[in-house]
Amino acid sequence: MNDSRILVVDNRADVASRYGGSLSLDAELIVVDSSVAANERLQDGTFDLLIVAHCPPELDAVTLLEKVRQTNDRLPVLVVDAAGSVDAAAECLRLGAGDYLVEPLDGRSLQASVERLLQGHQLEAENELLRRQIERPYRFDDFIGSSAPMQKVYRTIEQVADSDVDVLVIGTTGTGKELVARSIHDRSQRASRPFVPVDCGAIPENLLESELFGHERGSFTGADARRIGLLEYANGGTFFLDELGELPLVLQAKLLRTLQERKIRRVGGRDEIDINVRVVAATSRDIEKMIRDGQFREDLYYRINVVRIELPPLRDRGDDLGLLAEYFCTRLSREMGRDVRGITPEAYQVLSQYPWPGNVRELQNIVRRGIAMANDTMIGLDDLPDELVEAAGEYEPAETLGYFQLRDQHVASFEQQYLTELLARHAGNIKTAADEAQLPRGTLYRLMKNHGLEGGAFR
Repeated sequence: MNDSRILVVDNRADVASRYGGSLSLDAELIVVDSSVAANERLQDGTFDLLIVAHCPPELDAVTLLEKVRQTNDRLPVLVVDAAGSVDAAAECLRLGAGDYLVEPLDGRSLQASVERLLQGHQLEAENELLRRQIERPYRFDDFIGSSAPMQKVYRTIEQVADSDVDVLVIGTTGTGKELVARSIHDRSQRASRPFVPVDCGAIPENLLESELFGHERGSFTGADARRIGLLEYANGGTFFLDELGELPLVLQAKLLRTLQERKIRRVGGRDEIDINVRVVAATSRDIEKMIRDGQFREDLYYRINVVRIELPPLRDRGDDLGLLAEYFCTRLSREMGRDVRGITPEAYQVLSQYPWPGNVRELQNIVRRGIAMANDTMIGLDDLPDELVEAAGEYEPAETLGYFQLRDQHVASFEQQYLTELLARHAGNIKTAADEAQLPRGTLYRLMKNHGLEGGAFR
């Protein structure tokens, strides 16, 4: 809550000392004595909290709230009422006041209310910034990354999603093969129909045929009733067959016929059932080698390999490692309730030297562990597993700047130039500048303060 700006609307002479003495906050307190002055201040500047002292008839909190909400529906408002009216409280809360206190004020209650509203406002601004970050070009559906290999994957998904061709996804463990399948499904005309994933390596071989194709009652011991298979359940949608290389040869022949005819026959059944499914298969195994070794049917491979998408391992994705690490750190720290804001340059240097055999899934788990172990607001070297540090090789700090330091320099340079040009275009008008930048005014004000910029200098 450092550098917060609080606007207080109260017409009493000792108001500054009253609120300033009650609030032990590192915040800028600005006091005005009328709703007109408050509106002018809100138009010209950016605030993190508005405190309205409800003192009829000089000040009307309800009217002021209505005006504030017309131009700023996110500014938290605290109403302090000298009279304590139930009707007024209900109306203020209906208009979006964050809290309603009755005088005489209790210092601890006022402090707690202000802290809660400021923290909520800060969290909302950070969430808005995070939403804007993940909407940037390095985000594609549930993927994070802008490297050339991933851009090729994105283009292929976009090209084939709206067709009905079967797709084979190749990639080592943890690269995100199911994310590709879901992205294809969500972008297709089948998006409203089922997406049915099945892992061939997770189902016992003696149950796999029944799981895929279903069975009739009495077809084998324990088959007490007819059961619909997963392929039939996926009718009209997308069937994701993960770890295709684990499919037994006998079922490979049956799957081949299904792909050719788009018909299935339940175990123990006589009738063929028409199905309308799109098949996306994935494997982490070398299918070509399996064909040479007689472990996989060549005709099935060519039938399902209509479009092939190869997911690169994390070690070949360049700067995507930093994007993913930051994304996981932000998201997981919120999920885990920890105040961990990033990764130190030294720790990132080790991460960048590690080969990542478990790919993105392994990185996510490492970041999760780092957040759990961190005693500071940054994940450091001591928070990484010893075996990872050893595998990355003995790290010696380089004289050149690390990724995060270079990134911060470029971001700071961009912000300085962008804000200067933005404020010049709007002659220092914070409201219109924030609208163009699509930023909350509180965020824009903090960015300006970081770079020593004042709106008045551009008027």
